[in-house]
Formats: sequence, structure tokens, C-alpha cells
Amino acid sequence: MKIENFPEEIKGYVLPKHEGKLVYRCISCGKEYGISKLLYTCPDCRNVLLLYDLNFDKLKEIPPYIWHKVFDYRKMVNIPALKGIYRFHEFIGSVIPLDDIVFLGEGNTHIIEANSNLQDKIGIKFYFKNDGQNPSASFKDRGMASAFSYINYLIKNNYVSDVLAICASTGDTSASAALYASYLRPNVKSSVLLPHKKVTAAQLAQPLGSGAYVFEIPGVFDDCMKIVEAMSEKYNVFLLNSKNAWRILGQESYSYEISQEFEYDMANKVVIVPIGNAGNITAVMAGFIKFYETGIINELPKIIGVQSNHANPVYKYYFEPEKNMRKFIPVTVKPSAAQAAMIGNPVSMPRVIHLVELYNKLAKSQKVFFVEVTEQNIMDFQLTANQNGHIACTHGGECLAGLVVAIKKGFVSKKEVAILDSTAHALKFVNFQDMYFENKFPLEYEISSKEEFINAPILINTKDIQKVSEEIAKKLSLNEV
Repeated sequence: MKIENFPEEIKGYVLPKHEGKLVYRCISCGKEYGISKLLYTCPDCRNVLLLYDLNFDKLKEIPPYIWHKVFDYRKMVNIPALKGIYRFHEFIGSVIPLDDIVFLGEGNTHIIEANSNLQDKIGIKFYFKNDGQNPSASFKDRGMASAFSYINYLIKNNYVSDVLAICASTGDTSASAALYASYLRPNVKSSVLLPHKKVTAAQLAQPLGSGAYVFEIPGVFDDCMKIVEAMSEKYNVFLLNSKNAWRILGQESYSYEISQEFEYDMANKVVIVPIGNAGNITAVMAGFIKFYETGIINELPKIIGVQSNHANPVYKYYFEPEKNMRKFIPVTVKPSAAQAAMIGNPVSMPRVIHLVELYNKLAKSQKVFFVEVTEQNIMDFQLTANQNGHIACTHGGECLAGLVVAIKKGFVSKKEVAILDSTAHALKFVNFQDMYFENKFPLEYEISSKEEFINAPILINTKDIQKVSEEIAKKLSLNEV
């Protein structure tokens, strides 16, 4: 649809004109730094950073109904830079020109309502937001579109050259980083560090296929993270884990899309997300806060963060009800089917603490909760979801299990509507489904296969068409006509 056919009152807003002034701001000491150089931590106190627009208050001058129309009409504009997460340009990368934006088809992932059978089973109306429909098949593409648009902006302005993008990963981050880096060749090359034998074959294939340098490291994700953090301090590399504030900025689009999907009415809504390195829940909170402060939504939804009991440092921190008694202690993770969330020392934990307090303060009540679930329930609920029409990954199963726990604990009422984050495509974690169907989970996973969920192909060893049809009919309990 052409802009000249849009309503007169929004024509001047459809192409972003907001002159943002982004700075890094330390969440601890509050010091601010310019964005001409990529920073990960505060040079003064070494705490993590978030990006802030010093001209943000100008966005509040635009009436909410205008914002609603602008975002809704932008969905119809045939401009690649506005088709993805940068539909919300003023709230994400307002300093980046449209010509510098990298768009590979990320964002706009569908929100699918659970069927009546599944909703009856859980006892609440709920949806899955299928972020596995992003280009590299995970939600990480939201953050990478932001980070690599920023890198492209730096390259075009001659701030940097010969960029090496590097990350530690449990699989999804490496796939996304390698994909977006390959799009900016020859100016950018990429390297990823993976824990040896702890990523799925599909996830390993992705960065290899995109041409990244892949290094396998003994141990778990946290061991890989220590290495890339050390390298980012000593060498001229671009760290692309969620320690990078540009990653968080792009992932805020998840909140904006949910708001738009529900016509900006977030009353009685609950958003459920799994927690690994804690970048996603950070972004979700930050995004809703921005929309709330500008009046685009008039209520902050509840947010439920979910962790497996095999990797639960955030849950343990908030399990202590007294704020002054809380102390963050990293945990040693155990094997988890929610493999991408198998992180014992999340780098965004300081951001979580900072934003949870702000979120609840703005809402004037507790709106952020944390629950833990068992590995058994992660797999059982993933299979339950997918046998009712979804393509949820194990982390989607983790969210559904978390919803059940949240209802039991009274964090969520049956009158509310829940939106669950399926962070990646189910096919990325098909090896866990195979282990379940074959009843071959190693003991340390603490998962036992239940007959009601097991499925396997049935061999009919004959070429006689009549006998084949009779065997199939018998298995399916068909009656003759």
C-alpha cells in the first residue's frame, strides 16, 4: 500500500522522523556513554549497560491513537527496513538510518491460540507466539537484526572496519549471529564458541552452513561465555551475546508485537518467557515499559519467568521473599531438555533485578513472578502442545509447564489470557523428542517416557495391497463401509 493512500493525520509519521539520541547508561552508577564505540560494560564500575534515548520524552508528545495507526499502517508499507522489528523504529534503533537496517525476515511471528482441547486441559485461554518462525528459527534474530544494523551503521560511517563478530552459544545464538554476519560479508566475519557435545546436530549445522568459524569448548555454556568475555576485553571483536545492549534493544520488539496483536489492550494479559541468559525477559520488560510510558498501552501485563530446576539461579534469587535478604548465587547446571536455557550464571541478571523493581513500581503492584518446573514436565508439556497443533520447542514446553505452576500458585487467574514464548522451532530440538519416544533419556535428565505421548512409525512388511490396507484398518480400528 502506498503512503499517499494513508489517512492524512499519519502520513507524516509513517516514515520515521524521530531524531533519537541513544546512549549507553550503566544500570548501577548511571553514567552515560556515546554509541560511536561498542561497549558491553560500564568503563567506570564494570556493570552492564542498557541503551536509552535521551529524546524519548518527545515520543510522549504523540497521542497514543496516532501511534496505534502508525504501527498498524506500517504493516502495509512495502519498505524492507520497516517490515520487521524496525516497524517500531522510534523505540528500537532510532539513530539508525533506514538504509543501514539489516532485514532478513525477522519479526512478525504469529500468535496462535491453543485449541479448545488444550485450553480445557490447562484451564485458561492461552496462545503460543512462535518465534521459531524467524529466519534462523529462533527469537535470537530479533536481537541480531538490531546488533548487525548497528554494526552496519558503524561500518558505513567509517567508525569500524574488518569486523569479527563473536559469541558463546548453546546453539540458537550462534545460528543467528552466523546468519546475520554472513549477510554483511566481506565487511564482517563471525566466530562462535559452543560447549562440546552439548548442542543439537541441527544447531551445529547452522553456523557451519553460514560459514562461521566454530570452536567447541569442553564444559558448558558458562565456560564458553568466560572465554568470549575475556576476548572482548583484550581483542577488537564484537561480542554478540546478550551482554551486548543492542541485542536487548532488538528483542524488545517481542513486546511491541504482542501489544499490537491484542490491539494495545494488555489488561488481564500474562506473558510467559523461559529464562537462560536472562536477556529475553530483560527485553520483554523493557519493551512493555516503553509502550506504557508513552501511553501506547495503558496497563503493564503480568510477566512470568520460567526456569528448569536443573538451571534455576534467577528463580532461586526471587524465591527469597525479602528483598534485602536476596543474594544472587550462580548455580552449576545439570543436563536439561531446555538446552538453550542451561545457563547457571546469566549475564543479564543485574538488568533483571533493575527492571523487575522498575516494572513493579510502575504497575503499583507485583506484576513479575518466577517459577521453576521439572524436566519431566518440560518434555511432557512440549509433546502435549505439539500433539495439539503447535510447533513448540522444549522451551515452549517449559513455558506451558510454567503456566500450569503459575496457576497453581495463584500468580495467574483463570480469567486472564496468557501468551507463551516458544523461542525456537521444534525441529531444532527433535533429538529430545527422539530420546523420549525411544525411552533413551540418560538418567541425569530425570525424564521418563510416558506411554500416552510415545509415537513411532509402524512397519507393515508386505507388498500385498489388500493385506496392507487390512493391517492399517486394524491398527486404526476402522469399520468397513
